Amino acid sequence: MPDDSSHSSESRGSGGSGGSGDTGRGLISGGHLVAKALKAEGVEVVYTLCGGHIIDIYDGCVDEGIEVVDVRHEQVAAHAADGHARITGKPGCAVVTAGPGTTDAVTGVANAFRAESPMLLIGGQGAHTQHKMGSLQDLPHVDMMTPITKFAATVPDTARAADMVSMAFRECYHGAPGPSFLEIPRDVLDAKVPAAEARVPRAGQYRASTRSAGDPEDIEKLADLLAHADKPAILLGSQVWTTRGGGGAAELVRTLNIPAYMNGAGRGTLPPGDPHHFQLSRRYAFSNADVIVIVGTPFDFRMGYGKRLSPDATVVQIDLDYRTVGKNRDVDLGIVGDAGLVLKQAGEAASGRVDGGADRRKAWLEELRAVEQKAIEKRLPNLRSEASPIHPYRLVSEINDFLTEDSVYIGDGGDIVTFSGQVVQPKAPGHWMDPGPLGTLGVGIPFVLAAKKARPDKEVVALFGDGAFSLTGWDFETLVRYDLPFVGIVGNNSSMNQIRYGQRAKYGEERERVGNTLGDVPYDKFAQILGGHGEEVRDPADIAPALRRARESGKPSLINVWVDPDAYAPGTMNQTMYK
Repeated sequence: MPDDSSHSSESRGSGGSGGSGDTGRGLISGGHLVAKALKAEGVEVVYTLCGGHIIDIYDGCVDEGIEVVDVRHEQVAAHAADGHARITGKPGCAVVTAGPGTTDAVTGVANAFRAESPMLLIGGQGAHTQHKMGSLQDLPHVDMMTPITKFAATVPDTARAADMVSMAFRECYHGAPGPSFLEIPRDVLDAKVPAAEARVPRAGQYRASTRSAGDPEDIEKLADLLAHADKPAILLGSQVWTTRGGGGAAELVRTLNIPAYMNGAGRGTLPPGDPHHFQLSRRYAFSNADVIVIVGTPFDFRMGYGKRLSPDATVVQIDLDYRTVGKNRDVDLGIVGDAGLVLKQAGEAASGRVDGGADRRKAWLEELRAVEQKAIEKRLPNLRSEASPIHPYRLVSEINDFLTEDSVYIGDGGDIVTFSGQVVQPKAPGHWMDPGPLGTLGVGIPFVLAAKKARPDKEVVALFGDGAFSLTGWDFETLVRYDLPFVGIVGNNSSMNQIRYGQRAKYGEERERVGNTLGDVPYDKFAQILGGHGEEVRDPADIAPALRRARESGKPSLINVWVDPDAYAPGTMNQTMYK
């Protein structure tokens, strides 16, 4: 996780220059103070949907050189701020108006909260002078946001505006990162105060480094456990990417010859083909390992609340948040700290030993590789299926083959993304994005927007379920408007298939279609109407050529692929997310 030493922008101090926020008499408005604080944090873009409560922030952003990107729904703005944080390592920012503007953004904030993504949502509010009078769009925003943020407050006074913004950013990094919320009344934003009365925190001087190392004694214990293990396994979760700890993680597993599994944003820590990169044998490994190290992943539904780990294994959990360690399952060793630093420390401590056990573990890796190969062979007929409608395994296999070293992959959907999680392998750290543990559909287009704005040099490839795309798909137009090309694929089965399967299993075929069936929408034509590139694919042989044409088009694109509605991912059929 980056610390404040990386902030290169300087606060301009009091007064500022130009714009309506500075009258030339040493006065500055609340909106301009907010913009100065955003600049001090290194914010280069804010995502927003306009509203009368917040326009002075826009005026300040213009003066500070912060780009204002306007979207069609506030949920998209919040998701984009979340996505910006994930792709850059710096906090994202969204600005929305009061009332429905703020409530529309709640889902995006909640998703960032569960995904441990640092972002600031700024919401408007009616003037203090109209407090409790029923002003336009007045709601108790802070009360609503408190349970899903690390910090939520009202800015009480214009002179405090910049100070409160810096406070909110500071709280984003307390323990595991997450979102903050500030409500700013309109009269606070619009009022002007003497610049000398306003505290404008200086860049790099209002937060401490968040890179906390593990306890030295615990690091030695971890090194000792790994050095003596015969069958160790490690799960590298999202915090490995959050802390930019991939180098330390890779060095540890390679030095000690440990099989590594990756989930969430941790995918790509090891590249495909690395002898320590494993994907399809995790359940077997966790059932047979003698030492299991869980890094940056809570014992939540994805881990069967800890029950999927062998009861006989020695379990180590490493996390930024003290509250997460040992929650839902006892652990033999818990270490609170920066994943990258802890793994680097453990690798250094273990590599100094006469025998780290690397040679002894060759048989264990071979055993797991055989399990992986068996799983691949079981899926192979579907991965190469020539059937029409297209089998989802064939689609995600083609996408995996299409990815380059520079492709950021985004998954937005239920069943179709569950398929992709078993097949798609990003080539580098930070090249995988998915909703995270809240399971929010509709993150795809906002994440594409954030990724292309932050990293225009990267190719972005996004796979949508047709249900997921429908939630925020109108902001495809935003991508066209800002000329942000990407390769989009809709796995279209005209169903919310993950739910459909559960209903079929529970209530029978005659009730499997209640509340989950969608229309046969030609998303390729939707893309064309909005000025993008669109194609329809029904034959699996046409997938690869269509992907290449989308890449070459230089436009936002949607390839509408008709997939088999009666094919379900193993995770869907096991209903593991509900167990």
